[in-house]
Amino acid sequence: MGGTEILVQGLLLLFALGIFLGLRSIPRRALSGLHRRSHSSAAARRHFFQGGQLLARARSAPHGARATSLARSAADEADRAIALEPRDAAHHILKALALDLQGRLLPALRALDTALSPPAAKSLSHRERGDALAKRAEIHLAVNRRRRLDQALADLLEAVHLSPDNARAFSLLGECYELKGAGMEEEARTAYQNAIRIDASLASAREGLRRLSDLKRWSLDSESIKVLPL
Repeated sequence: MGGTEILVQGLLLLFALGIFLGLRSIPRRALSGLHRRSHSSAAARRHFFQGGQLLARARSAPHGARATSLARSAADEADRAIALEPRDAAHHILKALALDLQGRLLPALRALDTALSPPAAKSLSHRERGDALAKRAEIHLAVNRRRRLDQALADLLEAVHLSPDNARAFSLLGECYELKGAGMEEEARTAYQNAIRIDASLASAREGLRRLSDLKRWSLDSESIKVLPL
């Protein structure tokens, strides 16, 4: 392997790590791992690399036409990589992230569905599959929290089993249990506590625990009112 190719591979891995710095539900290690083991052609890797650069620029750009344009270009590069190597899950995940940034949630879901289905899914480790499931669940909830709740819950239960250090997945699981209601407050509390155990700074999990505490306090106050003597 020539010096130039080694340099390109090194830059690719460093960049793959950087892509995930801005993600909430997929740990930063994931895309790096995907492409470190990838058998993609050099051309597909080049499109993936360029798409990742565009995605990183889109994430750092102010919200608006510029960010949308960069994200659209990132999705185009992902499509070019997919055309060359359709069985590489990393390309489909990159496309999903670029579409998600544009607010195109249903196409992003379809890209994740492809990444999580054969034959592309065969390139995913258990942990990487768990991380992708968590991202898909997050988008399901963003599309329609009520109608897609059961789909998101199924994805998250598998996600926390396969990727047990994904704090965002546990926090989303807590939200799902909250939405389910019907006496699932303890399950929600446990999920939020697991999220905080992994990442003590995760605001969504702390807010979830606060909501549950307020609900419990309100319930106790209501019971006290009922038993007050006349």
